[in-house]
Amino acid sequence: MSTYPIDPQTLSIGLLVVRVVFGLIMAAHGASKLLGWFGGYGLRGTGEFFVQLGFRPGPAFAAAASLSEIISGLLVAVGFLGPIGPALMVSVMIVAILTVHLGQGLFAPKGIEMPLLYAASAFGLALTGFGEYSVDALLGVAGRWSAEFTWIVLVLGIVGAFANLALRRRPATTATA
Repeated sequence: MSTYPIDPQTLSIGLLVVRVVFGLIMAAHGASKLLGWFGGYGLRGTGEFFVQLGFRPGPAFAAAASLSEIISGLLVAVGFLGPIGPALMVSVMIVAILTVHLGQGLFAPKGIEMPLLYAASAFGLALTGFGEYSVDALLGVAGRWSAEFTWIVLVLGIVGAFANLALRRRPATTATA
């Protein structure tokens, strides 16, 4: 299926590199929102932004999004709990795309490029698995995540995103004379 034979160890090393970098960056992204680390606004500033997006109470929605990013990033980085971390990431990124980035074009800094890359990468990792160098493999559960379970978890992540969006109350616009 590939243009050259893939050695399982080489594949696992590749997955490890992708997982660690990708997962830690996502966790740091969440930490910037929650704790103000890495130049972020912290919970207060992020909560105010969430209110502007129509999510009330802003701090509660900001905390949920931030914690989802931190937890999903750490689960992916260490390769634990199969598709659960990637599904959380997909969920949060769908909300980000539809509330913040849609209509801003494709490319960064404001377009859908980054959240789309996060979501697509997480989706791909959920489908491929984490490889030999993961906590799942260490615990002997890596092969227990069936395709059906993976798809169910991914669908639940997508449904969760749209449930979150359904709770959004768009800010009323005021007419100016």
